[in-house]
Amino acid sequence: MDLSLSEEQEAFRALARDFLEREAVPHRQQWDRDESVDLAIIPKMAEIGFFGLTIPEEYGGLGGDYATYVLGMEELGRADSALRGIVSVSNGLVGKSILGFGTEEQKQEWLPGIATATKLGCFGLTEPGTGSDAGNLTTRAVRDGGDYVLTGQKLFITNGTWADVALVFARTSDDGPRGVTAFLVPTGADGFEAREIKGKLGLRGQATAELFLEGVRVPASARLGEEGQGFKIAMSSLDKGRVSVAAGCVGLVQACLESSVAYARERTQFGREIAGFQLVQEMIADISLDADAARLLVWRAADLLDRGRAGTAEFRVAASKAKLYASEAAVRAANHCIQVYGGAGYVDEYPAAKYLRDARVMTLYEGTSQIQKLLIGRAETGISAF
Repeated sequence: MDLSLSEEQEAFRALARDFLEREAVPHRQQWDRDESVDLAIIPKMAEIGFFGLTIPEEYGGLGGDYATYVLGMEELGRADSALRGIVSVSNGLVGKSILGFGTEEQKQEWLPGIATATKLGCFGLTEPGTGSDAGNLTTRAVRDGGDYVLTGQKLFITNGTWADVALVFARTSDDGPRGVTAFLVPTGADGFEAREIKGKLGLRGQATAELFLEGVRVPASARLGEEGQGFKIAMSSLDKGRVSVAAGCVGLVQACLESSVAYARERTQFGREIAGFQLVQEMIADISLDADAARLLVWRAADLLDRGRAGTAEFRVAASKAKLYASEAAVRAANHCIQVYGGAGYVDEYPAAKYLRDARVMTLYEGTSQIQKLLIGRAETGISAF
Protein backbone atom coordinates (compact mmCIF):
# COMPACT_ATOMS: atom_id res chain seq x y z
CA MET A 1 0.00 0.00 0.00
CA ASP A 2 1.48 3.31 -1.10
CA LEU A 3 -0.49 6.49 -0.47
CA SER A 4 2.13 8.84 -1.94
CA LEU A 5 1.51 10.68 -5.20
CA SER A 6 3.70 10.40 -8.26
CA GLU A 7 5.66 13.40 -9.52
CA GLU A 8 3.17 13.76 -12.38
CA GLN A 9 0.21 13.74 -10.00
CA GLU A 10 1.83 16.29 -7.70
CA ALA A 11 2.61 18.48 -10.71
CA PHE A 12 -0.95 18.33 -12.02
CA ARG A 13 -2.40 19.15 -8.61
CA ALA A 14 -0.08 22.14 -8.26
CA LEU A 15 -0.89 23.30 -11.80
CA ALA A 16 -4.63 22.96 -11.18
CA ARG A 17 -4.51 24.82 -7.87
CA ASP A 18 -2.41 27.67 -9.25
CA PHE A 19 -4.75 28.06 -12.23
CA LEU A 20 -7.91 28.02 -10.13
CA GLU A 21 -6.49 30.44 -7.56
CA ARG A 22 -5.95 32.93 -10.39
CA GLU A 23 -8.94 32.26 -12.63
CA ALA A 24 -11.75 31.08 -10.33
CA VAL A 25 -11.34 31.96 -6.65
CA PRO A 26 -11.35 35.77 -7.15
CA HIS A 27 -14.60 35.54 -9.17
CA ARG A 28 -16.60 32.78 -7.49
CA GLN A 29 -18.63 35.10 -5.26
CA GLN A 30 -19.69 37.23 -8.24
CA TRP A 31 -20.47 34.16 -10.34
CA ASP A 32 -22.65 32.95 -7.49
CA ARG A 33 -24.52 36.26 -7.41
CA ASP A 34 -24.85 36.28 -11.20
CA GLU A 35 -26.03 32.64 -11.19
CA SER A 36 -23.54 31.81 -13.93
CA VAL A 37 -19.82 31.30 -14.19
CA ASP A 38 -18.05 33.26 -16.88
CA LEU A 39 -18.11 30.78 -19.76
CA ALA A 40 -14.74 32.08 -20.90
CA ILE A 41 -13.18 29.94 -18.17
CA ILE A 42 -14.30 26.69 -19.80
CA PRO A 43 -11.77 26.67 -22.68
CA LYS A 44 -9.09 27.73 -20.21
CA MET A 45 -9.97 24.77 -18.01
CA ALA A 46 -9.77 22.55 -21.07
CA GLU A 47 -6.24 23.78 -21.75
CA ILE A 48 -5.22 22.70 -18.26
CA GLY A 49 -6.67 19.27 -19.04
CA PHE A 50 -9.69 19.01 -16.74
CA PHE A 51 -12.07 17.85 -19.49
CA GLY A 52 -9.67 15.34 -21.02
CA LEU A 53 -8.63 13.41 -17.94
CA THR A 54 -9.09 9.63 -18.38
CA ILE A 55 -10.23 10.07 -22.02
CA PRO A 56 -7.63 8.31 -24.21
CA GLU A 57 -5.29 10.37 -26.36
CA GLU A 58 -6.68 8.75 -29.51
CA TYR A 59 -9.97 10.57 -28.82
CA GLY A 60 -8.37 13.90 -27.99
CA GLY A 61 -7.96 13.41 -24.25
CA LEU A 62 -4.95 13.24 -21.96
CA GLY A 63 -5.38 9.64 -20.90
CA GLY A 64 -4.31 9.51 -17.29
CA ASP A 65 -5.54 7.56 -14.30
CA TYR A 66 -8.47 8.02 -11.97
CA ALA A 67 -6.18 9.00 -9.12
CA THR A 68 -5.18 12.09 -11.10
CA TYR A 69 -8.82 12.66 -12.06
CA VAL A 70 -9.96 12.81 -8.43
CA LEU A 71 -7.12 15.20 -7.62
CA GLY A 72 -8.48 17.48 -10.31
CA MET A 73 -12.04 17.18 -9.00
CA GLU A 74 -10.80 17.97 -5.48
CA GLU A 75 -9.11 21.15 -6.65
CA LEU A 76 -12.23 22.19 -8.54
CA GLY A 77 -14.34 21.55 -5.44
CA ARG A 78 -11.93 23.59 -3.35
CA ALA A 79 -12.10 26.54 -5.76
CA ASP A 80 -15.78 26.46 -6.81
CA SER A 81 -18.04 23.43 -6.69
CA ALA A 82 -20.02 24.80 -9.65
CA LEU A 83 -16.96 24.29 -11.87
CA ARG A 84 -16.55 20.73 -10.64
CA GLY A 85 -20.12 19.95 -11.64
CA ILE A 86 -19.65 21.26 -15.17
CA VAL A 87 -16.59 19.07 -15.73
CA SER A 88 -17.87 16.01 -13.90
CA VAL A 89 -21.11 15.82 -15.86
CA SER A 90 -19.65 16.48 -19.30
CA ASN A 91 -16.46 14.44 -18.94
CA GLY A 92 -17.56 11.89 -16.36
CA LEU A 93 -21.21 11.04 -16.79
CA VAL A 94 -21.42 11.65 -20.53
CA GLY A 95 -17.88 11.23 -21.87
CA LYS A 96 -17.08 8.09 -19.92
CA SER A 97 -20.45 6.56 -20.86
CA ILE A 98 -19.63 7.06 -24.52
CA LEU A 99 -16.15 5.66 -23.96
CA GLY A 100 -17.49 2.59 -22.17
CA PHE A 101 -20.57 1.78 -24.25
CA GLY A 102 -20.34 3.73 -27.50
CA THR A 103 -19.54 2.58 -31.02
CA GLU A 104 -16.33 3.71 -32.64
CA GLU A 105 -18.34 6.20 -34.71
CA GLN A 106 -19.94 7.67 -31.57
CA LYS A 107 -16.57 7.96 -29.88
CA GLN A 108 -15.09 9.74 -32.87
CA GLU A 109 -18.10 12.04 -33.13
CA TRP A 110 -18.32 13.20 -29.53
CA LEU A 111 -15.24 12.45 -27.45
CA PRO A 112 -12.72 14.85 -29.07
CA GLY A 113 -15.12 17.74 -28.50
CA ILE A 114 -15.87 16.70 -24.91
CA ALA A 115 -12.17 16.25 -24.13
CA THR A 116 -11.41 19.79 -25.33
CA ALA A 117 -14.68 21.35 -24.06
CA THR A 118 -15.60 22.52 -27.53
CA LYS A 119 -18.67 20.40 -26.86
CA LEU A 120 -20.39 19.94 -23.52
CA GLY A 121 -22.62 17.09 -22.47
CA CYS A 122 -25.54 16.78 -20.06
CA PHE A 123 -26.99 13.67 -18.40
CA GLY A 124 -30.75 13.35 -18.90
CA LEU A 125 -31.92 10.84 -16.31
CA THR A 126 -33.95 12.58 -13.57
CA GLU A 127 -37.59 13.42 -14.30
CA PRO A 128 -40.24 15.45 -12.43
CA GLY A 129 -41.73 12.26 -10.99
CA THR A 130 -38.60 10.09 -10.98
CA GLY A 131 -35.51 10.75 -8.90
CA SER A 132 -34.05 7.86 -6.92
CA ASP A 133 -36.41 5.41 -8.67
CA ALA A 134 -34.61 5.75 -12.00
CA GLY A 135 -35.89 2.42 -13.32
CA ASN A 136 -39.43 3.80 -13.57
CA LEU A 137 -38.86 6.83 -15.77
CA THR A 138 -41.62 7.79 -18.20
CA THR A 139 -39.84 9.48 -21.12
CA ARG A 140 -40.48 7.25 -24.13
CA ALA A 141 -38.59 6.38 -27.29
CA VAL A 142 -40.70 4.80 -30.04
CA ARG A 143 -39.08 3.06 -33.00
CA ASP A 144 -40.15 4.52 -36.35
CA GLY A 145 -38.36 2.84 -39.22
CA GLY A 146 -34.67 3.60 -38.92
CA ASP A 147 -35.28 6.28 -36.27
CA TYR A 148 -36.46 6.68 -32.69
CA VAL A 149 -38.90 9.38 -31.65
CA LEU A 150 -38.40 10.65 -28.07
CA THR A 151 -41.07 12.34 -25.98
CA GLY A 152 -40.82 13.34 -22.33
CA GLN A 153 -39.36 15.70 -19.76
CA LYS A 154 -36.19 15.77 -17.66
CA LEU A 155 -35.50 17.86 -14.56
CA PHE A 156 -32.49 19.21 -12.64
CA ILE A 157 -30.12 18.64 -15.54
CA THR A 158 -26.65 20.15 -15.03
CA ASN A 159 -25.26 21.84 -18.18
CA GLY A 160 -28.74 21.53 -19.70
CA THR A 161 -28.78 24.94 -21.38
CA TRP A 162 -25.09 24.83 -22.35
CA ALA A 163 -24.80 21.28 -23.66
CA ASP A 164 -24.28 20.23 -27.26
CA VAL A 165 -25.34 16.64 -26.59
CA ALA A 166 -27.75 15.18 -24.05
CA LEU A 167 -27.40 11.59 -22.91
CA VAL A 168 -31.13 10.88 -22.59
CA PHE A 169 -32.58 7.80 -20.95
CA ALA A 170 -35.97 6.80 -22.34
CA ARG A 171 -38.34 3.87 -22.12
CA THR A 172 -38.44 1.56 -25.14
CA SER A 173 -40.62 -1.04 -23.40
CA ASP A 174 -42.67 -1.38 -20.23
CA ASP A 175 -40.32 -3.94 -18.71
CA GLY A 176 -39.23 -1.81 -15.72
CA PRO A 177 -35.50 -1.06 -15.58
CA ARG A 178 -34.93 -3.54 -18.44
CA GLY A 179 -37.07 -1.35 -20.67
CA VAL A 180 -34.77 1.70 -20.48
CA THR A 181 -32.51 2.66 -23.39
CA ALA A 182 -29.88 5.42 -23.71
CA PHE A 183 -29.63 7.90 -26.60
CA LEU A 184 -27.15 10.60 -27.61
CA VAL A 185 -29.41 13.48 -28.57
CA PRO A 186 -27.98 16.65 -30.17
CA THR A 187 -29.49 19.57 -28.29
CA GLY A 188 -30.12 21.40 -31.56
CA ALA A 189 -32.56 18.70 -32.71
CA ASP A 190 -36.10 19.74 -33.63
CA GLY A 191 -38.42 19.37 -30.65
CA PHE A 192 -35.64 19.65 -28.05
CA GLU A 193 -35.94 22.54 -25.59
CA ALA A 194 -33.95 23.43 -22.46
CA ARG A 195 -35.21 25.93 -19.90
CA GLU A 196 -32.86 27.13 -17.19
CA ILE A 197 -33.86 26.74 -13.53
CA LYS A 198 -33.04 29.85 -11.52
CA GLY A 199 -33.14 30.51 -7.79
CA LYS A 200 -31.16 27.45 -6.64
CA LEU A 201 -29.92 27.38 -3.05
CA GLY A 202 -26.38 26.56 -4.14
CA LEU A 203 -24.22 25.66 -7.15
CA ARG A 204 -25.65 28.78 -8.74
CA GLY A 205 -22.74 29.18 -11.13
CA GLN A 206 -23.57 26.05 -13.12
CA ALA A 207 -26.55 25.90 -15.45
CA THR A 208 -29.38 23.65 -14.29
CA ALA A 209 -32.30 23.03 -16.62
CA GLU A 210 -35.52 21.30 -17.46
CA LEU A 211 -35.41 19.44 -20.76
CA PHE A 212 -38.48 19.04 -22.95
CA LEU A 213 -38.53 16.49 -25.76
CA GLU A 214 -41.51 16.80 -28.08
CA GLY A 215 -41.22 14.21 -30.81
CA VAL A 216 -37.43 14.48 -31.05
CA ARG A 217 -36.31 12.24 -33.90
CA VAL A 218 -32.87 10.63 -33.80
CA PRO A 219 -31.41 7.86 -35.97
CA ALA A 220 -30.82 4.40 -34.56
CA SER A 221 -27.10 5.21 -34.70
CA ALA A 222 -27.72 7.66 -31.82
CA ARG A 223 -28.64 4.81 -29.48
CA LEU A 224 -25.90 4.22 -26.90
CA GLY A 225 -25.56 0.51 -26.30
CA GLU A 226 -28.35 -1.95 -26.98
CA GLU A 227 -32.06 -1.56 -26.38
CA GLY A 228 -32.79 -2.21 -22.71
CA GLN A 229 -29.20 -1.49 -21.66
CA GLY A 230 -29.89 2.09 -20.56
CA PHE A 231 -30.44 1.40 -16.86
CA LYS A 232 -27.15 -0.50 -16.70
CA ILE A 233 -25.38 2.40 -18.43
CA ALA A 234 -26.94 4.92 -16.05
CA MET A 235 -26.00 2.97 -12.92
CA SER A 236 -22.46 2.36 -14.15
CA SER A 237 -22.08 6.08 -14.86
CA LEU A 238 -23.45 7.04 -11.46
CA ASP A 239 -21.13 4.65 -9.63
CA LYS A 240 -18.14 6.48 -11.13
CA GLY A 241 -19.89 9.82 -10.82
CA ARG A 242 -20.21 9.31 -7.07
CA VAL A 243 -16.44 9.17 -6.81
CA SER A 244 -16.23 12.49 -8.64
CA VAL A 245 -18.84 14.08 -6.36
CA ALA A 246 -16.99 12.74 -3.33
CA ALA A 247 -13.69 14.14 -4.59
CA GLY A 248 -15.30 17.54 -5.08
CA CYS A 249 -16.63 17.33 -1.53
CA VAL A 250 -13.11 16.63 -0.26
CA GLY A 251 -12.05 19.85 -1.95
CA LEU A 252 -14.95 21.70 -0.35
CA VAL A 253 -13.99 20.38 3.10
CA GLN A 254 -10.39 21.42 2.43
CA ALA A 255 -11.57 24.90 1.46
CA CYS A 256 -13.55 25.14 4.72
CA LEU A 257 -10.47 24.09 6.66
CA GLU A 258 -8.13 26.59 5.04
CA SER A 259 -10.67 29.40 5.23
CA SER A 260 -11.48 28.70 8.88
CA VAL A 261 -7.82 28.63 9.89
CA ALA A 262 -7.04 31.85 8.02
CA TYR A 263 -10.00 33.71 9.54
CA ALA A 264 -9.38 32.35 13.05
CA ARG A 265 -5.79 33.60 12.93
CA GLU A 266 -6.75 37.11 11.88
CA ARG A 267 -9.91 37.60 13.98
CA THR A 268 -9.34 38.82 17.53
CA GLN A 269 -11.68 38.68 20.51
CA PHE A 270 -10.93 39.26 24.17
CA GLY A 271 -7.51 40.55 23.17
CA ARG A 272 -6.27 37.47 21.30
CA GLU A 273 -6.66 35.51 18.07
CA ILE A 274 -9.72 33.27 18.21
CA ALA A 275 -7.51 30.49 16.81
CA GLY A 276 -6.16 30.19 20.35
CA PHE A 277 -9.53 29.31 21.85
CA GLN A 278 -9.94 25.61 22.54
CA LEU A 279 -13.48 25.31 21.18
CA VAL A 280 -12.49 27.02 17.93
CA GLN A 281 -9.59 24.59 17.63
CA GLU A 282 -12.03 21.75 18.25
CA MET A 283 -14.11 22.78 15.22
CA ILE A 284 -10.99 23.13 13.09
CA ALA A 285 -9.80 19.70 14.25
CA ASP A 286 -13.15 18.19 13.25
CA ILE A 287 -12.88 19.69 9.75
CA SER A 288 -9.30 18.47 9.40
CA LEU A 289 -10.27 14.94 10.43
CA ASP A 290 -13.15 14.87 7.96
CA ALA A 291 -10.88 16.09 5.15
CA ASP A 292 -8.41 13.27 5.69
CA ALA A 293 -11.01 10.56 6.20
CA ALA A 294 -13.03 11.57 3.13
CA ARG A 295 -9.90 11.87 1.01
CA LEU A 296 -8.78 8.36 1.90
CA LEU A 297 -12.19 6.91 0.99
CA VAL A 298 -12.05 8.70 -2.37
CA TRP A 299 -8.51 7.55 -3.08
CA ARG A 300 -9.49 3.95 -2.32
CA ALA A 301 -12.36 4.13 -4.82
CA ALA A 302 -10.10 5.72 -7.45
CA ASP A 303 -7.49 3.02 -6.88
CA LEU A 304 -10.10 0.32 -7.48
CA LEU A 305 -10.97 1.98 -10.80
CA ASP A 306 -7.31 2.14 -11.78
CA ARG A 307 -6.98 -1.57 -11.01
CA GLY A 308 -9.85 -2.43 -13.32
CA ARG A 309 -12.41 -3.11 -10.60
CA ALA A 310 -15.19 -0.97 -12.07
CA GLY A 311 -18.46 -2.87 -12.13
CA THR A 312 -17.57 -5.05 -9.15
CA ALA A 313 -19.51 -5.07 -5.90
CA GLU A 314 -16.32 -4.03 -4.14
CA PHE A 315 -16.09 -0.84 -6.18
CA ARG A 316 -19.78 -0.01 -6.00
CA VAL A 317 -19.74 -0.15 -2.21
CA ALA A 318 -16.49 1.83 -2.04
CA ALA A 319 -18.01 4.52 -4.26
CA SER A 320 -21.14 4.68 -2.10
CA LYS A 321 -19.08 4.95 1.09
CA ALA A 322 -16.91 7.70 -0.38
CA LYS A 323 -19.90 9.67 -1.63
CA LEU A 324 -21.90 9.24 1.58
CA TYR A 325 -19.10 10.19 3.92
CA ALA A 326 -17.63 13.02 1.87
CA SER A 327 -20.96 14.71 1.14
CA GLU A 328 -22.08 14.62 4.76
CA ALA A 329 -18.60 15.77 5.82
CA ALA A 330 -18.89 18.75 3.47
CA VAL A 331 -22.09 19.87 5.21
CA ARG A 332 -20.48 19.44 8.64
CA ALA A 333 -17.36 21.32 7.58
CA ALA A 334 -19.35 24.19 6.10
CA ASN A 335 -21.42 24.48 9.28
CA HIS A 336 -18.23 24.60 11.35
CA CYS A 337 -16.76 27.16 8.97
CA ILE A 338 -19.73 29.47 9.45
CA GLN A 339 -19.47 29.02 13.21
CA VAL A 340 -15.79 30.00 13.15
CA TYR A 341 -16.64 33.12 11.16
CA GLY A 342 -19.56 33.99 13.42
CA GLY A 343 -21.87 36.66 12.00
CA ALA A 344 -19.47 37.28 9.12
CA GLY A 345 -20.09 33.74 7.93
CA TYR A 346 -23.74 34.53 7.30
CA VAL A 347 -23.13 37.06 4.52
CA ASP A 348 -21.71 36.49 1.06
CA GLU A 349 -18.79 38.88 1.50
CA TYR A 350 -17.02 35.82 2.89
CA PRO A 351 -17.03 32.32 1.34
CA ALA A 352 -18.45 30.39 4.31
CA ALA A 353 -22.12 30.83 3.37
CA LYS A 354 -21.46 29.71 -0.21
CA TYR A 355 -19.65 26.62 1.06
CA LEU A 356 -22.74 25.58 3.01
CA ARG A 357 -25.17 26.27 0.16
CA ASP A 358 -23.00 24.35 -2.29
CA ALA A 359 -22.42 21.47 0.11
CA ARG A 360 -26.06 20.85 0.88
CA VAL A 361 -27.00 19.46 -2.53
CA MET A 362 -24.11 16.99 -2.47
CA THR A 363 -26.14 14.79 -0.12
CA LEU A 364 -28.95 14.69 -2.71
CA TYR A 365 -27.76 14.26 -6.25
CA GLU A 366 -26.20 11.20 -7.89
CA GLY A 367 -27.84 9.17 -5.15
CA THR A 368 -29.05 10.61 -1.84
CA SER A 369 -27.32 9.76 1.42
CA GLN A 370 -30.25 7.45 2.19
CA ILE A 371 -29.78 5.60 -1.10
CA GLN A 372 -26.07 5.16 -0.35
CA LYS A 373 -26.91 3.68 3.06
CA LEU A 374 -29.35 1.27 1.43
CA LEU A 375 -26.68 0.16 -1.05
CA ILE A 376 -24.10 -0.31 1.70
CA GLY A 377 -26.59 -2.11 3.95
CA ARG A 378 -27.67 -4.39 1.12
CA ALA A 379 -24.04 -5.28 0.41
CA GLU A 380 -23.42 -6.13 4.06
CA THR A 381 -26.59 -8.16 4.65
CA GLY A 382 -27.45 -9.47 1.22
CA ILE A 383 -31.02 -8.28 1.78
CA SER A 384 -32.77 -5.46 -0.09
CA ALA A 385 -34.39 -2.94 2.26
CA PHE A 386 -36.99 -0.28 1.54
